[in-house]
Amino acid sequence: RIGSATSQSSAIINTRLQELVKLFKERTEKVKEKLIDPDATSDEESPVASKPAPAAAPVPPPGGDEEGDKPSGDDHYCEMLCCTFKCQPWLDRLKSYQFPSSIDPLTNLMYVLWLFFVVMAWNWNCWLIPVRWAFPYQTPANIHCWLLVDYFCDLIYLLDILLFQTRLQFVQGGDIITDKKAMKENYLRSQRFKMDVLCLLPLDFFYFKVGVNPLLRFPRCLKYMAFFEFNNRLEAILTKAYIYRVIRTTAYLLYSLHVNSCLYYWASAYEGLGSTTWVYDGEGNSYIRCYYWAVKTLITIGGLPDPKTLFEIVFQLLNYFTGVFAFSVMIGQMRDVVGAATAGQTYYRSCMDSTIKYMNFYKIPRTVQNRVKTWYEYTWHSQGMLDESELLVQLPDKMRLDIAIDVNYNIVSKVALFQGCDRQMIFDMLKRLRSVVYLPNDYVCKKGEIGREMYIIQAGQVQVLGGPDGKSVLVTLKAGSVFGEISLLAAGGGNRRTANVVAHGFANLFILEKKDLNEILVHYPESQKLLRKKAKKMLKNNNKPKDEKGGPGESLIIPPKAETPKLFKATLAATGRMGGKGPLARLRWRLKELKAMQA
Repeated sequence: RIGSATSQSSAIINTRLQELVKLFKERTEKVKEKLIDPDATSDEESPVASKPAPAAAPVPPPGGDEEGDKPSGDDHYCEMLCCTFKCQPWLDRLKSYQFPSSIDPLTNLMYVLWLFFVVMAWNWNCWLIPVRWAFPYQTPANIHCWLLVDYFCDLIYLLDILLFQTRLQFVQGGDIITDKKAMKENYLRSQRFKMDVLCLLPLDFFYFKVGVNPLLRFPRCLKYMAFFEFNNRLEAILTKAYIYRVIRTTAYLLYSLHVNSCLYYWASAYEGLGSTTWVYDGEGNSYIRCYYWAVKTLITIGGLPDPKTLFEIVFQLLNYFTGVFAFSVMIGQMRDVVGAATAGQTYYRSCMDSTIKYMNFYKIPRTVQNRVKTWYEYTWHSQGMLDESELLVQLPDKMRLDIAIDVNYNIVSKVALFQGCDRQMIFDMLKRLRSVVYLPNDYVCKKGEIGREMYIIQAGQVQVLGGPDGKSVLVTLKAGSVFGEISLLAAGGGNRRTANVVAHGFANLFILEKKDLNEILVHYPESQKLLRKKAKKMLKNNNKPKDEKGGPGESLIIPPKAETPKLFKATLAATGRMGGKGPLARLRWRLKELKAMQA
């Protein structure tokens, strides 16, 4: 029994020891990964770049290649001649498609596409109702075609009310509401619902009494809120929204001329076609002739025949007043649209003009003025702006971080100095980077200057100069390279530049200032220790050849002595503590003298 108990206890101890060894190995592997991989240094979750990860490869089904050759039950195949082709089951997908329970009106592109169809239906009513009312284009022979398109547009209006507007998300108290009942109640209480119901008034039943009169469909034009919403959503997703604004403003002008031409034909028909010289004479294409008259009236070109009757005089006066007002409004709106489209170019030109005026006032040399102009032109054409930080300053801190990760993280994460640092520290550092453009042959930094920043090359190349004349190219640094990091981290007089760095061509650099890095490192002591250690090592490697090797003609007055053996040092120390005055004490005093002379 004693032997069996001993063996059991020894087995338990061995098992426990093996578990401890396994835990120590796992801990060692984790520490190694943290030292090697900078992304694994922080245990907390950090924001990542908004780039989708590649999809995982599908796992092959068990059973090997035999089952892979057989078509599965979910696949669809069609036989043609002697071959079998796999066809797309689009009909099944269409049947299995489920309409979303809630729609985000700000980001959902499907909703923008649907608004496009609603706006097309609205434009059909706005443009064609006046034409069908004034001109004799609607006849009993083609009435069925007009009614078919009319009721198709009404169906689009109805689907917009039943399927889309009742599913739109909204914000209440800072929360995004996606509940079906709440979304429906929010739409029913809105002004949009009242206008949508009003535009679908069933006045078509009066067709049985008064005939098919297009004016009974005039309420369909009240769905203007969908038009303005479509404009806002489309401008938000377009890269050059000013082009659409110009087209829309031009359409406003064309529509006003269109309505005026319809009114002119109606007035001519009321007076009698060809009854006077002022009315339309009934020759040629009626719409084109009336549209030409409307253009001359609204733009006040002149050269029109004088009205004869009182009705013609009143109609012409109203046309002139309306034309002056509408034309002035269109010109003002077009000016605003063009001004908004060229606002950036105007700002760039004003900044450049102010700088040139300043340089001319102080009589700056022409060569310096040319370099300043070149910097303005290259910075504007390469970046589209003079200072990137002006755009990001209005964004919240989280959004600025997301943009900085997408733009700069791939470059900064490859810097050897920051390998192994806390990942969140890298994110904080990305927000402090400042972009600067250097012209060809510009000095980025000079030897002996106090180093207060570090440089990361975003685009272009820089050359490190040295040699006896200070003009020999020692090395050329390309995009992704880093320099100035030693001066950024060194202390105690070691923060001076050790070489001249010149831009080779146009160079776009990221700058990280020393005060910004120090403010960041306060919150990351482990990363601060690691960076200090790397900086000391880099500084030691840079100074090592100078410290260990003297110049070609140098000679030491007192040659360096060999290191004293440890046992001899211990003996001297014991003699000193005992206060002895024998030969060992005298020898110890002599060694001190030699050290003083050598120093």
